[in-house]
Amino acid sequence: MRPFLSHPFDTLSDGDKLREECGVFGVIGVSDAANFVALGLHALQHRGQEAGGIVAHDPEHGFNSVRRFGYVRDNFTKTEVMKDLPGPLAIGHVRYSTAGSKGATAIRDVQPFFGEFSMGGAAIAHNGNLTNAAALRRELIERGSIFQSSSDSECIIHLMARSIQKNISERIKDALRRVEGAFSVVAMTRTKLIGVRDPLGVRPLVLGRLGDSGWALSSETCALDIIGADFVREVEPGEMVVIEGGKVHSTHPFALARPRFCIFEHVYFSRPDSIIGGRSVYETRRQIGVELAREAPVEADLVCPVPDSGTPAAIGYAAESGIPFCLGITRNQYVGRTFIEPTEQIRNMGVRLKLNVNRALVKGKRVVLVDDSVVRGTTSRKIKDMILEAGAAEVHFRIASPPTAWPCFYGVDTPERSKLLAATMTEDEMRDWIGVDSLRFISLDGLYRAAGEAAGRDPANPRYCDACFSGDYPVAPSDMIEKGFEMKAAE
Repeated sequence: MRPFLSHPFDTLSDGDKLREECGVFGVIGVSDAANFVALGLHALQHRGQEAGGIVAHDPEHGFNSVRRFGYVRDNFTKTEVMKDLPGPLAIGHVRYSTAGSKGATAIRDVQPFFGEFSMGGAAIAHNGNLTNAAALRRELIERGSIFQSSSDSECIIHLMARSIQKNISERIKDALRRVEGAFSVVAMTRTKLIGVRDPLGVRPLVLGRLGDSGWALSSETCALDIIGADFVREVEPGEMVVIEGGKVHSTHPFALARPRFCIFEHVYFSRPDSIIGGRSVYETRRQIGVELAREAPVEADLVCPVPDSGTPAAIGYAAESGIPFCLGITRNQYVGRTFIEPTEQIRNMGVRLKLNVNRALVKGKRVVLVDDSVVRGTTSRKIKDMILEAGAAEVHFRIASPPTAWPCFYGVDTPERSKLLAATMTEDEMRDWIGVDSLRFISLDGLYRAAGEAAGRDPANPRYCDACFSGDYPVAPSDMIEKGFEMKAAE
């Protein structure tokens, strides 16, 4: 796991939210494919705001790439940029970095990565995290590989280079059989668009149809919608799809395993207008609120979401409890990367730069605040202070996920365990530390029920990866264990 650093422009959370590290998108079989990729990346911007990149191939001009810091809208909507990315095949990547800083060398970490092989060039974009990347990197360097970035994803390119297979698709299989952890990969050659998910299917990847001859691969279905593509199906855990000549070829190159999709995609990462496992993300989040109201009722006057991620769960909580729903907190949508260069005084305003309480609604009221998670707890304290300063009589927090007590090693940016509030405090201690009248989290069983598992979580065969809540890691984080990380003892 790369070391945790809060997003330098994240005035809302001060590192107090879990962050998905990236999103991937690819298109084949349309003219100016890079323009479609730019639109897809724009829809996936929530998965990574630090940087983005696109690689395109044109039979006349060959491979071309553009990598930039910042938002997609600020970089890949400009004619002078997009004209350098011609061709009917392109892939792209948006990234949320967790190490390094914005500067001349950090651009090397921005994907997609490109390599020239004996049978031609190939580019690759990766969503997830390789838990044995450090060991692989040492091995590859000892054998003569020269790395250009600090990204674990570059290991895949070097493993491909060392494969003796005769084509790129087979080399990708060879490389991915060596890695551990989570990966959803979108890759391209001169004529092929390739998508692969790890055997557990931890990170998402979907397939879409674009017109008569075009195809798309995406981290989420919402990005297919923006380009007018029809959602066909999810790429299965452990599956490789190779798209060439308008046809999709499927293989399963890995050993069979029981899928463990990341349950936090349902809670927070995915956009609410996406579809996961045949279920609307919005509906799952609303149902989380319903389950939370059943598990943790409270006498109150208003149910108020912490915008925007707490809104669907707050709607469900209000409907089930009968307590009126209100938008007691307004989010300023225009604070972000392009905000004024902040002074220390402005930085100290913290959450107030993005959130403001509607005093007329909350004054004198007992307020239930619904949020998606508590990580460090610092943002929860600031929001509680704002609600009380606005005149609320009581503040009750209801959290639409179980306590986050363990770090993620599969592509989610998390603080080390000692900095997770739930790793060092009981629920009552967290309530007192945040300073609210009550604090309740949805149970892990309740979260599973909301996600469609009527019987809750089966401890022997859990359907999802829920390691951040349970400490049950489906793939041992070998690099971190080598550094001294202690796994949870078997129960």
